[in-house]
Amino acid sequence: MGLLKQPKKSKPLRAGGGGGGVSAARPAQQVKTPPCTHKCPSDNDIRGWLTVIAQREKSGLTLEQAYDKAWQIEMVTNPFPAIMGRVCPHPCEGGCNRKEKDDPVAINSVERSIGDWGIAHKLKAPTLEGGPYPEKIAVVGAGPAGLSAAYQLGRRGYKVTVFEKFAKSGGMLRYGIPEYRLPRDIIDAEVARLAELGVEFKYNCAIGEGITVEQLQKDYDAIFMGIGAHQGKKVGVPGEDGPDVYTGTDFLRGANEGKPPEVGQKVVVVGGGDTAIDAARVCLRCALDAAQVSKRGGAEVTILYRRTRTEMPAIEREIEEALEEDIKIEYLAAPAKILRGADGRVIKMAVQRMELGEPDKSGRRRPVPIEGKIDEIEVNTVITAVSQKPETDILGAFNDVGWLNGDAWGKTGMDKVWTGGDNTNLGIATAAIGQGAKAARGIHAFLRGVEPREDDRPPVVGPERMRFEHYDTLERTKRNVMTGKQRLANPKEESDKGITAEQTLAEVQRCLSCGNCFGCEKCWMYCTPSCFKKIPETKPGAYYKVDLGTCDGCRKCAEECPCGFLDMI
Repeated sequence: MGLLKQPKKSKPLRAGGGGGGVSAARPAQQVKTPPCTHKCPSDNDIRGWLTVIAQREKSGLTLEQAYDKAWQIEMVTNPFPAIMGRVCPHPCEGGCNRKEKDDPVAINSVERSIGDWGIAHKLKAPTLEGGPYPEKIAVVGAGPAGLSAAYQLGRRGYKVTVFEKFAKSGGMLRYGIPEYRLPRDIIDAEVARLAELGVEFKYNCAIGEGITVEQLQKDYDAIFMGIGAHQGKKVGVPGEDGPDVYTGTDFLRGANEGKPPEVGQKVVVVGGGDTAIDAARVCLRCALDAAQVSKRGGAEVTILYRRTRTEMPAIEREIEEALEEDIKIEYLAAPAKILRGADGRVIKMAVQRMELGEPDKSGRRRPVPIEGKIDEIEVNTVITAVSQKPETDILGAFNDVGWLNGDAWGKTGMDKVWTGGDNTNLGIATAAIGQGAKAARGIHAFLRGVEPREDDRPPVVGPERMRFEHYDTLERTKRNVMTGKQRLANPKEESDKGITAEQTLAEVQRCLSCGNCFGCEKCWMYCTPSCFKKIPETKPGAYYKVDLGTCDGCRKCAEECPCGFLDMI
């Protein structure tokens, strides 16, 4: 990643064993990988942008300078912090060491604040030295993977052209995620930075219709294929072909384009992922105007999920908000048949009741039908949100590849073609961003005639290296979210207001700076031989230098270091 220093290839000795005991070991300052970055599919230097704000006064930075720098750090790996601060399910927080003391740092909330700062202050994306380069690169698809690849290549100085079949950029960010979760002006503002880098966009330009992959291979030096997985899958039950049955992707795309399909009084959404939750909540909003919704009139929306709440893959907060809006969820239930009336319209659904068996490949317990347990429910509209797949027909002669697969750098078996994102495997947007960025590095290496190389990664610092008693217990910041009644009365307004500037400053102080010095002075205070000397010009990770000439190997510094920065070697 370039922001984390590689430690010496020496075996550290475990701190402990009695302070004051003289040994041949000596303290070494060794930056570790924090678990938040280790868990982040985009490889974001999360500790970097949290601590540059938290330690701004020690570094002699104003608040404005610290925010600018935090944004610049974020933009090294993620060109869309304001977007991801709204929609990312933040796996980074699941790795946060702080959860062993109280609650994880609200990383995603701070990320949104930094992203919004960048938009409000019209900050320019950082470029890289070395370019410009003469090669032309085509990016197919303006979803998160394609935009990430275009950004990383554009800031290196390549001529990049993005081909997008829809009228605007964003892919599933725009056409799959509802506006109340992700305002369109946020997408527009962050995508606009790519144009500032010189990236060219060709909208309403579907590859396979006029322009083929073979033509791109002739006209461009490299191609990134990020077509996503916009084709919703059917559930495979009798009666699903015909009117009143939509896939989740088709329904959401129509709604997000301002052309929502008509829905009846009783709607059933099949599935338990984010698309199912979004479709159910959008359906409720599309069926009614704000005044009707606030009175709980109109459509009844029910989600059928074949497992239990425990196995449900949707974001927990989105599930809670759906329930607050009186959307019903029936667990251990799956469609068995869709029944139609004489006019061909949907009137009922036969529902198979399930129980959980042994775990499957996903690690979740497999849903098993209960013999003889089928009942019928009334329904007018069915939305199936069970899975998606890429529309590989655009590949022409290469259509037999199915899902697009690449090597570790995204290189496919097709000449000049790299890939990443949902067309390789369904995942979250931050994973697509990481894959697009890595493919861009692979393309850059290919065009420069060198082998792509992974950055060296220091070991991950786990909770066993932390001294939690050093840190104060601090309450986690909560995001400011509209109530269910407020959300339905204002169906298009952004329902999550994020956190305030004051909350942001409080939250960054909760970062433990795992694996990197934050100037706590413990080593300096406990070192009797005065090995640790203060550095005049400090910054996160650099507060002291070590003079081993006077060290007697007592280990006390490493024992007292709260963040696992010091090793005894």
